[in-house]
Amino acid sequence: MYELPLGEKYTLSIKEAAVYFNIGIKKMRRLAEENMGNFALVSGNRYLIIRTKFEEYLQNNSTI
Repeated sequence: MYELPLGEKYTLSIKEAAVYFNIGIKKMRRLAEENMGNFALVSGNRYLIIRTKFEEYLQNNSTI
């Protein structure tokens, strides 16, 4: 099975996003909960982070 690199994936799990953006898992989950619809979505019981939208969010905010 072919695995895409994290930089090419459209959505990332909380753990993948924490590793990719160098943010703690707890902080990443809190950001996802607070920003539903902006860059986070729920699939079943999992949060998914839309990578490109989260990158824009980071560029527009000086603190997280």
